[in-house]
Amino acid sequence: MTDNQSTDRIVELLEAIKQNQDVQLDRQEKALQVQREQFEMVRSQYDRAQAIQDRAEEIQEKSAWLMEKSRKVFIVIIPILIVALILLLVLMVF
Repeated sequence: MTDNQSTDRIVELLEAIKQNQDVQLDRQEKALQVQREQFEMVRSQYDRAQAIQDRAEEIQEKSAWLMEKSRKVFIVIIPILIVALILLLVLMVF
């Protein structure tokens, strides 16, 4: 091989290396884009799940409030009903 041929061969090899690097960079760019899209999809799913969780917590708080109120109402109503039934029985007997 002559000096000129060696230089041409080196230039060809360097060009081939550069082309392969360009292809690899393009593939990496596409892979990163897919990863970004997947990340955004996961973020969106997380946001939706968080909103559902927040709503569930609100419902649980309202439910606990209702249970507490109903307990208080029963504490008042049950004795009144018992007294009313006793009075009714007493009136029926006489």
